[in-house]
Amino acid sequence: MDRLLAGNLPAGGKCDIKTLAAEAGISRNSLYTTYEHLKNEFEERKARLRAEGQITDPRDAQIDRLKKVLERHRVRLEEKEAELSELRAFKIQAISAIAAQYDELERLRRQLSRPAKVAELQPSRSNGLIGPC
Repeated sequence: MDRLLAGNLPAGGKCDIKTLAAEAGISRNSLYTTYEHLKNEFEERKARLRAEGQITDPRDAQIDRLKKVLERHRVRLEEKEAELSELRAFKIQAISAIAAQYDELERLRRQLSRPAKVAELQPSRSNGLIGPC
């Protein structure tokens, strides 16, 4: 029990009742019936160690570490999705602005290509002023 709770696990074993029974050389059923007090002590000590932050099974520690990494990745993914959403909205606004500018340029080009409706004024010979007098 002490070895398992200290994290010294056999190959392929866990810090659990099955491994405790195997290490003690008894059946699991015997641990539940004949040695129930040892099973209960094992579970209590394991729960106490876990509550104190001591993880006895290295795989549990790895699972906890990977859960933390996964949570960081979830947060990062949410941030990136929000950023992507903002960029998509900006893209739509930018395309709309470019389309409006293009329409205005086309309107101005059409206006320039029309013949001018302004008549050229001839200078007056009488007083030297431009325009009719």
